[in-house]
Amino acid sequence: MPSMLEVNNLTKIYQSGTKNLTVLSDISFSLHAGDSFSIVGPSGSGKTTLLGLCAGLDRATSGSVSLNDNVLDNMNEDQRAQIRNLYVGFVFQNFQLLPTLTALENVMVPMELRREKNTKKRSLDLLGRVGLAERHDHYPSQLSGGEQQRISIARAFSNDPKILFADEPTGNLDEETSDSIENLLFELNRESGTTLVLVTHDLELAGKTERVIKLKGGKLISDITNNETELVQ
Repeated sequence: MPSMLEVNNLTKIYQSGTKNLTVLSDISFSLHAGDSFSIVGPSGSGKTTLLGLCAGLDRATSGSVSLNDNVLDNMNEDQRAQIRNLYVGFVFQNFQLLPTLTALENVMVPMELRREKNTKKRSLDLLGRVGLAERHDHYPSQLSGGEQQRISIARAFSNDPKILFADEPTGNLDEETSDSIENLLFELNRESGTTLVLVTHDLELAGKTERVIKLKGGKLISDITNNETELVQ
């Protein structure tokens, strides 16, 4: 099975005045194509920072990240953005839809940035897959939180990503809506064979992935597969 994500000795240090703040310290793991993976830990443990480094949204202080055999370490922002456009999908807690665009237009944006053809038809197909084809002309403000997250999931799959990063994808949703979004995310992920990386506080959600790492104080304190043992709170 080919490797999709390789993280080696990753460290991130922020400078705050004269002090250094170590947010991540010496993190290593690797994922194969099609794996599902969760990053858990208390607030401030470095989960979102780690996700951002893995996705090429930021650069590490030291260590290495390889995404689909592309080493991100010495790339500039434009080069990392190109890698993201080619291989990465994102789902965020706060949806990050453009408020002045309709549901359909929000899904079309990544395709149009890549100057693809048939963007409208493909976007309508994706909206159909998330159960919102009939809401294609609605703006985000006219949609519920669950519907907005479905739109953002459709958008995330618009470039047929090799890897999907989801940062607290159900964090702003009620329990019933969360269950439906989780099921949709895993269903689309299985259909597409995409590697899934979840950041979550929800241990029940993390338990649905094949593997879970736990961070505390910027350090990796456990790395388990979900059939080995139960997650420790």
